Amino acid sequence: MRIRTLTYFMAAAFLSFLSSLFGDPIKVGDKAPDVVAISDLGENLKLSEVYAKQQYTLVYFYPKAETSGCTAQGCSLRDAYTVLQDKGVAVLGVSLDTVAAQKAFKENHKFPFTLISDPNKTVIAAFGVPTRKIPLLGEIAMRQAFLIKNGVVIWADYKASTKQQAADVLKVIAEQKS
Repeated sequence: MRIRTLTYFMAAAFLSFLSSLFGDPIKVGDKAPDVVAISDLGENLKLSEVYAKQQYTLVYFYPKAETSGCTAQGCSLRDAYTVLQDKGVAVLGVSLDTVAAQKAFKENHKFPFTLISDPNKTVIAAFGVPTRKIPLLGEIAMRQAFLIKNGVVIWADYKASTKQQAADVLKVIAEQKS
């Protein structure tokens, strides 16, 4: 009985520790995190300034640059970028990749939007996006997406699509206006 109780308390303490590192994922209605990120150009980017410039900001998280699902997700947003811009959407892609990897990924696929290098997990932790370690890939962020309007999260997709990411965002925007 004592060992079981001790095990329970140790597990609870460990889970509490993990949640303190990453917190709960942000939810619809939450204020969007205001952190400073590092762009694919190696420049500081204050997220609140991006939120203020456009009607909407899509912050999407992906596991690893140049992997098939992440490329499909980015290409979905690239291919619909003109329509997204017409709707007032700024797009920011975030992963644990280095600045150099993000820059190469952006150039290789002609992404017209900013990619964020987050190896210190500043943005990932602020949004409460979980990470995990994968053999051969290392640590990765889970695929999630958040749409922000007026500094508030209006849509959270905790299992973001790869090929349909742009269509999902445009559907949410269309529902906002109806």
